[in-house]
Amino acid sequence: MAGPVKRSVTIAGHATSVSLEPVFWAALDRAAAEDAIPVNALVARIDAVRIEAVDPPNLTSALRVWLFERFAGEQVPPTPNPLP
Repeated sequence: MAGPVKRSVTIAGHATSVSLEPVFWAALDRAAAEDAIPVNALVARIDAVRIEAVDPPNLTSALRVWLFERFAGEQVPPTPNPLP
């Protein structure tokens, strides 16, 4: 499994870095395309919900959870087991 990839996103006019594994970036790109909005707009939408929480998680965690909840019912290809 590939490690996290850092990308810059803009939220409310401010650039911030987010580190996610490639599978999460692909899911974020897919969700944005399905909603017909830019990735930055989707991240801003998720961030707006995140900061309303009583104890807000960090943005990266909020993105992972949101993506998991969005695509939870779908079949995920198994990760190859590196152990013999």
